[in-house]
Amino acid sequence: MVQGDTGVLQGFKDIPRVVWLLAAGVFVNAVVSFTFVFVFLYLTGPRGLGAARAGLVVGIGGVGLIAGNFTGGWYGDRFGHRRVLLTAATLGGIALVALPLLPTPLLYAALPVAQYASGVIRAANSALVAVAVPEGARRQAFALVRCVSNGGFTLGPPLGALVATGLSYDWLFVGDGIGTLLFAVWTARVVPDRGVSHLPAVARDGGPGHGEQSLWRELRARPAVLVLLGAILVTDVVYRQQYSTFPAFLADHGLDARVFGLVIALNGGVILLLELPAAVALRERPALPVIGTGMVLVGAGYAALLLGAGIGSAVAMMILLSLGEILYKTTATAYMADQAPEHAIGRFQSLYAGVSVSGVVLGPPIGGAVYSAAPGLLWPLCAVLAAGAGAALLGAHARQARRAARPARPAHETGSRPKAVAG
Repeated sequence: MVQGDTGVLQGFKDIPRVVWLLAAGVFVNAVVSFTFVFVFLYLTGPRGLGAARAGLVVGIGGVGLIAGNFTGGWYGDRFGHRRVLLTAATLGGIALVALPLLPTPLLYAALPVAQYASGVIRAANSALVAVAVPEGARRQAFALVRCVSNGGFTLGPPLGALVATGLSYDWLFVGDGIGTLLFAVWTARVVPDRGVSHLPAVARDGGPGHGEQSLWRELRARPAVLVLLGAILVTDVVYRQQYSTFPAFLADHGLDARVFGLVIALNGGVILLLELPAAVALRERPALPVIGTGMVLVGAGYAALLLGAGIGSAVAMMILLSLGEILYKTTATAYMADQAPEHAIGRFQSLYAGVSVSGVVLGPPIGGAVYSAAPGLLWPLCAVLAAGAGAALLGAHARQARRAARPARPAHETGSRPKAVAG
């Protein structure tokens, strides 16, 4: 047992001190980031909105979250990831603190602003980790950050419930906002400004208007990255069903919210227990097969629900889903960082970050429509889609292996200089 613990610790020795300090800030910020759990109750309770209007506000906020993820890394490549994270955390913190004081109509703007800032923070934080950690240790670094973030989110909802019932819902937003502002202060102290690129990406890419063309060229040179992004999009829509149609499925079969809460808590427990050891044990394995296997496990989790609606099948579903999440999420984040050219690390991270939360907006309406029209079709469809996404990545890896094994043709036979193959 001691040897195993030592082996896990040895696997994290290459992670720079700044990442450990950044992870500490992420943990504290995650503990107080409890407003997303209670925002619907806040809107329909103290704010007095109907379910339709509250859903609209939350939906617009989700769009803001995705937009922030997609753009945070782009800003970082131009202005520096540290600077962007500090700006977004300051803006988001102020918006959250001020939100209880705003009249109800302004919530349609304030919540999306706060969610947009949250998305930018997520993308910028991933980019900071990517530039701080050498290739070969990024899986462990991202696993560390994800693990502490999940630990914080596990503690946050019970604490938020105590704040909401003991004080008021307003204090949830104040606490979240103060936590976000303190995260900005902490990041400013522990992440050095030196060494962070501030050179505008348009200059490195050859002038204004060339940045997007350069990014597309980089992506076309890495076809496996394009396959990965498509697979992540499909899998995230499937993955998010655990928060929308899955609880409805349990309720329709006589299992109340307590069962759902326990099953969701199981997800956090499995991740906290196994994510770090898995990152160390698999760090030498090729990334695409690990990611693909994780997606297949996500599909197997939903397939377990075909056994019937009960506590046993729900637990089996969540364990398989959690194991799949451990394999694909951390590894995919690190793979995007490893594949990114130096001048586009932030943009690659933003592409992944945005796609990886797309299910927040797409998952509930798609899953809800399928479940309403044909309840028995949803779980087989989820299983097939996630397994198909995993199979696509396994196929991409096989094509890479065949290309790598193929002998290179001499330059005089091709009539051109040999080109480096990326990805």
